[in-house]
Amino acid sequence: MAYDVATKDLDPPLAIVDLDAFDANAADLVRRAAGRPLRVVSKSVRCRALLERALERPGFAGLMCYSLAEALWLFEEGTSDDIVVAYPTVDHGALRALAADDAARAAITIMVDSPEHLDVVDAALGLGHPEIRVCIEVDASWRPLPGVHVGTRRSPVFTPRQAGALARTIAARSGFRVVGAMAYEGQIAGVPDAVGGLRGGLTRWMQRRSAAELARRRAAAVAAVRAVTDLEFVNGGGTGSLESTRADRAVTEIAAGSGLLGPALFARYSRFTPRPAALFALPVVHKPVRGIATLFAGGYIASGAAGPSRLPSPYLPEGLQLLGVEGAGEVQTPVTGKAARALRLGDRVWFRHAKAGELAERFAGYHLISGDRVERTVPTYRGEGKAFG
Repeated sequence: MAYDVATKDLDPPLAIVDLDAFDANAADLVRRAAGRPLRVVSKSVRCRALLERALERPGFAGLMCYSLAEALWLFEEGTSDDIVVAYPTVDHGALRALAADDAARAAITIMVDSPEHLDVVDAALGLGHPEIRVCIEVDASWRPLPGVHVGTRRSPVFTPRQAGALARTIAARSGFRVVGAMAYEGQIAGVPDAVGGLRGGLTRWMQRRSAAELARRRAAAVAAVRAVTDLEFVNGGGTGSLESTRADRAVTEIAAGSGLLGPALFARYSRFTPRPAALFALPVVHKPVRGIATLFAGGYIASGAAGPSRLPSPYLPEGLQLLGVEGAGEVQTPVTGKAARALRLGDRVWFRHAKAGELAERFAGYHLISGDRVERTVPTYRGEGKAFG
């Protein structure tokens, strides 16, 4: 196995990124975006070397960060000078650092969805602070009936009227400038549709109806904001929704990140099939019976609603599965299946994490694999001593 050969001199647990798979995934994202610029979602990568590798490719432009402190760090390191912070910030220290750096203020845009977010900035910086670039977040969930909410719970700005009203409020406040709008359709981008039975059919029906409704509402919301101020960008989508998001004429750029690494949750979409690029290896440390191999560590559980989909997935050798009664554990992870019979102490089992960037929180570095060799080892955020929540 090429991964075993490449890492034969390294002791597991360890994590790798297959550069051939990463580059193939990046090329496929650009193909699917069909000419729309892709803004790289940093939380789905959490490794500067890989963020920079993606940004070097034609078709990718700018970062979408999940923390203002993270955005300031990546700007200072020269990773990007075009950064949108996807989530509103109440970090007074980071806001003061932003206000104190003219170059950072020109490069970084923060997210707002209410006048209260402006109040937070004023409280941190005082009245009369330098101009801060802001992006208005419009809620992209689907609400087919009163009281029915399908999608992530984010912005209180849902209607075009609300978007226009917030834009007028911001325009009337000194120290702020609206430069963008964002609407993330999590119920399309983040929900796999290639599942069987009634559930799969309902998911695909929901996504079609939601995409059609959102296209109308997002266009009207963007028009309402543009009636108040010029916009530099309108961001939407994610790895799972590139096809429907690129069809929305109101959107000028698409966010994507998970598709670069191809985590297990992205193996169940009908529209694309990313190659597994980020993997981790665990060593066999017990053989309690012939058909079970118990591995060291491995309890790298993904965020979200608890359930089997958040567990890591055995990948190589093929034919392994977790035990339902133990799952993936803090100090041991047993696997079973036909391939388990041939495993011996010290052998490696390769896993896919359920989500993309969260693997970087478990390892200080990624070994970048090209063919059957380690090209180099690069630090993750954790390896650089950075944790942003």
